[in-house]
Amino acid sequence: MSTVVVVRKNGVACIAADSLTSYGDLKLSAAFDPHSEKIQTFDDTHLAIVGSAAHTLVIESLLQQEDFFPDFSSRAEIFKTFSNVHRELKENYFLNTKDEEDDPYESSHIDALAANKHGIFGIYAMREVYEYSRFWATGSGSPYALGAMHAVYDRYDSAETIAQAGVMAGAEFDNASSMPMTQRVIDLDAD
Repeated sequence: MSTVVVVRKNGVACIAADSLTSYGDLKLSAAFDPHSEKIQTFDDTHLAIVGSAAHTLVIESLLQQEDFFPDFSSRAEIFKTFSNVHRELKENYFLNTKDEEDDPYESSHIDALAANKHGIFGIYAMREVYEYSRFWATGSGSPYALGAMHAVYDRYDSAETIAQAGVMAGAEFDNASSMPMTQRVIDLDAD
């Protein structure tokens, strides 16, 4: 799957991701994939999606449409944006919404982290949106990344250094994550 992390500290946010794509037991490393970067940029927002490799092109296509206006300025606006994304995925990209029978809502099958000047956020399959105050991770390498970032958060002043520790731990211990990593650093708006 992936290791994707977001960190905020000292007025700065960082989003970082590994570069491995996997299809079951088959790995497509950055050496063979000229499009291995998992972080996409839309205006001033950096977004990294985990899950199906198909999500990346679909979301990139959708968010770059001239008549689609994503808003990543707050938790509430991200929720509205991804509710609209879900509708578009069903109507125009043929999303298969089936998941567990007892799920309360249709699944978009998308988990993502986002970072911009407004903060760091997580977006999940049923359009749940969380804003994080320190750091978070998603993807199959997230348990390792969370542990590593927890261990170093109070030791380092740099959001970038903390994010790097998370992705490196995921790449070291998760079989669906690998280096190299990519990252983006953003100055946060003053609160």
